[in-house]
Amino acid sequence: MREIAVVSFAQSRCLAANRRDDMADILAPVIAEAVAGAGLERGDVDFFCSGSHDFYEGRTFSYIESLDTVGAWPPISESHVEMDAAWAFHEAWTWLQVGHGDVALVYGIGRGSLAADLDQVMPAMLDPYYLTPLSPPRHALAGLQARALLDEGLVSEEAMAATVARSLAAAQGNQYAQRSGRHAAGDLLTAPYVASPLRELDISPVGDAAAVVVLAAGDRARELTDRPVWVRAVDHRMDTHYPGSRDLTRAGATKLAAERASGMAGFGTADVDVAELHTEYSYVEPLLAKTFGFGASTALNPSGGPLAGNPTTATGLIRIGEAAARIRDGGRALAHATSGPALQQNLVCLMEAA
Repeated sequence: MREIAVVSFAQSRCLAANRRDDMADILAPVIAEAVAGAGLERGDVDFFCSGSHDFYEGRTFSYIESLDTVGAWPPISESHVEMDAAWAFHEAWTWLQVGHGDVALVYGIGRGSLAADLDQVMPAMLDPYYLTPLSPPRHALAGLQARALLDEGLVSEEAMAATVARSLAAAQGNQYAQRSGRHAAGDLLTAPYVASPLRELDISPVGDAAAVVVLAAGDRARELTDRPVWVRAVDHRMDTHYPGSRDLTRAGATKLAAERASGMAGFGTADVDVAELHTEYSYVEPLLAKTFGFGASTALNPSGGPLAGNPTTATGLIRIGEAAARIRDGGRALAHATSGPALQQNLVCLMEAA
């Protein structure tokens, strides 16, 4: 296995709506910041990979617009995934592992505000035969999973409110957060339900933002920074498409991805100092914390996490970048990304810095 490190990370502020700017306007300054942060020129990048978002754009090949920013001439080596850009990160990491180059740039753009009604968009990711025709509201399945966890005694509304309060307090000083502030957990419990037992602040706010991570291999990484964050393992797994066929009180795919990643990295998920988790709903954090086996010393979502700002299709990549940024001076970190209903698809990235 080649040594591959995160050498630069940048992101834009997460906005509630940004329809006036096209994709290139949002992405250009973030790519420029990330490339400059690594001490590179655009032409030094061997491979570009992005998370695409046809879902929210309402059109095919939406990623083409972003290539105006990347600069597709002279011809470049480029790829994209129709997923959160965390999966583009995995593709770029794999591309570097097989030795096709030494530097890769991964980017994602969340533009969730483009849809006039997300309740009409999100059912498209569900089982096309049984669930999509029902067009459940986008938070309905999450509400069912949260209720299953409550009924099993694995989480409580008080614990969910405490997670929200801590996340938003952590995001108070984060210039990128869409939603931040200090809230008393008790006060959060008086808000009306959106999809019982989920209240408004239990649900991450969909916004628009871009994120960029620059990866480099081996000695090239050491040339670019004196504080490389080494990616020790990446693995992703998925559960069945139909949520009625699985136990919603367990994160089966997450557990399997964590076990495979731990075997590759040489250390366990319980050994990390920082964990950035893709928690689009407050109940997800205690479920993932139990699945990963975190101890009391692990800092959970010190950035505030998605509950402070959720730029769909870039949120998972931001977890990787935020986790890497927090251990540049030493330590171990876990980044988690998810896609699909009720934690269907999950990616685990383990990183380490000297």
